[in-house]
Amino acid sequence: MAPDAPTVDFRALLEEERAELHAKLAELGFADGDRTGLVYDPNFADTSQVTAERGEAEALALTLSEALADVEHAIAKLADNTYGVCEGCGKPISEARLEAMPAARFCFDCASRQ
Repeated sequence: MAPDAPTVDFRALLEEERAELHAKLAELGFADGDRTGLVYDPNFADTSQVTAERGEAEALALTLSEALADVEHAIAKLADNTYGVCEGCGKPISEARLEAMPAARFCFDCASRQ
């Protein structure tokens, strides 16, 4: 192993995170991980409480979908050998940051400026 080679299997971390996000989306009612819309029971009464819960579920699903898109973007970067390179300054992202946030697009300095 080269001295500056990563000691963490980032592909495995990203694949695990992707699987977890798909599972959470499925728990919320996304049909087979489909991110186009939640599936509701057509016999479910549309009361204000249901409407509020639906809104909360859709907001959470949007957040999960965005996180999933970031993970998929990071996996694509692994494939084209640009993973771990800051999209802001082009410098390497620290291994510690990537270990904490495997889908990170920016180094700590660039992320703190945003």
